[in-house]
Formats: sequence, structure tokens, C-alpha cells
Amino acid sequence: MAETDAQLARRIADVAGELLLTLRRSGLFEGKSLGKAGDRVANAFIMEALRQQRPDDGILSEEEAADPARLAKSRVWIVDPLDGTREYGEEGRTDWAVHIALSIDGKPEIGAVALPGIPLTLSSDKPTAIVPPGKSPLRMLVSRTRPAREAVEVAKLLGAELVPMGSAGAKAMAVVRNEADIYLHSGGQYEWDSCAPVAVARASGLHVSRIDGSPLVYNCENPYLPDLLMCRQEHAASVLGLIKKVNAEAVG
Repeated sequence: MAETDAQLARRIADVAGELLLTLRRSGLFEGKSLGKAGDRVANAFIMEALRQQRPDDGILSEEEAADPARLAKSRVWIVDPLDGTREYGEEGRTDWAVHIALSIDGKPEIGAVALPGIPLTLSSDKPTAIVPPGKSPLRMLVSRTRPAREAVEVAKLLGAELVPMGSAGAKAMAVVRNEADIYLHSGGQYEWDSCAPVAVARASGLHVSRIDGSPLVYNCENPYLPDLLMCRQEHAASVLGLIKKVNAEAVG
């Protein structure tokens, strides 16, 4: 039986993760040079694998110049070979990821997110059960270096605990894995930062959208997709309302 798109995404994410771990253990690179080497090695493997296995599909990778030919294609793989390059370059950190996604007609249909440092790979064909929330304060994930203004303000209004973490994929998968309730980001991301995590989160029944509530659309001419809300369905309406309130007050 032929390998499905989801199986392929997961296999490529797993192998890329193994390559990155081998590179990390080699002792040949450290810090920024390790991150740079990781980006290049993982990207080279992913591009070669996709071209071999799905030669008719388009590809958009963070580490490649965007090919305008992809815009005419229905099926486009959107990948981040190493999400969280800084964290990958820091010994002992596990909050970095590999993103492999397939966008079909602009929708994030298939996704696999490998967290090699754990190790764990989550994928859209094996959704994670979202458990009922506990009674403790809500947990909101934010960047460990650049927490979004909206996230900080909304967390105050919700009485939520801010949880700093590295890569976008690691933060998103923390929500999928029931380790957090909300991931709110604004201020700059690209399609490869969110496509695979969003596909995995959607499959598990989580809410995913732009922070104004509009859908996330992929394979656009400009891949800049600066904001994201991912949360349990029961929190979506209140969080979107608070974002609107916070932004209105900032303008006013």
C-alpha cells in the first residue's frame, strides 16, 4: 500500500529530527554555528525527500528562496526544517521542532511536528485527545524572548499564568499535549512557523485562527503570517473578545 501524505510527513519529520540530534551530538559545532548547520542539513534532506516522493507538489521552506511556481499548485508542502534554531544551539534544550505540512488549496490539511529532544512526533493522522481543563489558572504560552503585547495584556485580564517557551512548534504542541491552554502570538511569523502545528492542532479539535478570528490561509505570494491564536474551543470566544478589547484600548 502506498504511503499516505500524513505517513510521509511524519517519516520525514522523524528522520530530520534524527539527523539534527546526530549533528548536535557530533561535537563539531556549537551555538550559532550548530544552528546554522542544523538548518542547512535538515533542509537539504527534507527538500530531497519531498522532491523524490512527491515530485509534482510545490514546496515552501524557510531555508529556500520562494518558488513562484508553487502559487499555481493545489498541493504545497510548507516546511520549517528547524524551528527554534536558537534553542537547538543551546545544550540540553528540548523546545525546538521540525515542521512538515501539506497545504491543499490554502488549507493546512496534513501536518507532522517532531520534537526530537523529547523525543516525540505529533501528527494530524494521530490526533491527541484533549482532556477536560483543571481548576488551576489558565496557562498561556509566550515567547521566552519576545512575549507578545496582546498575550501579556490578555493573560492579565484572564488571570492566566504566562509560560515562556522556545519555538512556535514547541509552544503549539504544548497546547496539543494538554500542558497549556492558550498559545497567543502576534508581531511576526511566517507560514512555515504555523502550518504544521495548526494542522496537528485542528486534527485534535483545538481552535486555530488569526487573532482577529479570521482563518489562517497558506501558500500565499507573501508568506508573512504574523499572528496566531491556538486554544481549547471553550476559551476561543472570550480570548478573541479580549484581544479586540486590548487592541481597541491601545489605539484609543
